[in-house]
Amino acid sequence: MAIQDISTRHLRYFLAAAETGQFSLAAHAVHVSQTAITNAIATLESMLGVKLFDRHPHGVTLTAEGHHFVQHAQHVLNALNDAVRAPAFRTYDVSGEIRIAASYTVMGYFLPQYLARFQRTHPGVRLKLLELHRTELEEAVKNGDVDVAIAVTSNVAPSKGLMGETLVRSRRQLWTASDHPLCSASEVSLKEIAHYPLIQIMVDDAGESAKRYWEKRGLEPNLLLETESMEAVRTFVGLGLGVAILSDLVFRPWTLDGRKIEARPITDVVPPMEIGIVRKTSRLQAPAAEAFARFLKLACGAAA
Repeated sequence: MAIQDISTRHLRYFLAAAETGQFSLAAHAVHVSQTAITNAIATLESMLGVKLFDRHPHGVTLTAEGHHFVQHAQHVLNALNDAVRAPAFRTYDVSGEIRIAASYTVMGYFLPQYLARFQRTHPGVRLKLLELHRTELEEAVKNGDVDVAIAVTSNVAPSKGLMGETLVRSRRQLWTASDHPLCSASEVSLKEIAHYPLIQIMVDDAGESAKRYWEKRGLEPNLLLETESMEAVRTFVGLGLGVAILSDLVFRPWTLDGRKIEARPITDVVPPMEIGIVRKTSRLQAPAAEAFARFLKLACGAAA
């Protein structure tokens, strides 16, 4: 087969495997047999000439090449989805300004690609962006200072009078240095992780979320550092000074100084990170804001 024979089916199956970490779960997610997933991945690896996944007894993890290919595969499918859905997007022939508030993680790792796609389909809309902490974001929504807010909705439930609508869910995994003792395992438990120094990210109420799943297992993490810097997390992990538990959305396989970071599935139930729209009522008032919310739901595959 030639490169031009790669189909959207190959890309969808690959992304499903990357998201779930298991070919069996990927098959369930896209409603095909596990053999179909296995064959599609093998075909992709053969055509690309690289290994996309490391295989383990209980699942798979992306290689460095696999992580790079995720971005390209997602870009191709996004472009196709935008083209197919363009008529639906253009039913909102709107103009004006949208005031959008987002939290740190959302602004850095989720929102930009969707803003770029939205602007291509709605060139008449002007964007005004604000990065706010959760409490500030919720107050801005309540007071009508912003038209729409996007936040990590899984860590803390929206306060009274607000509702959250989930757009995406991102699995949380263990991050380790490539030579860390836990890296040799195909999957790890929170009990095993508790034996090693932990680097805890604190933005977007991640500390509160982590506290809940540790307490649910009756375990105490061996905290080395609590930080609001994602690069600090990567640097400490890459140097082998500690491990971290973070979502696939923010995972990068290399530190800034070129050290390899690996991700491993966690056997305990660790809730995924959820990102969603936060608002007061079931409907947004400004037509441009309504168009943006509808675009996000369609682009993310969420229910409209």
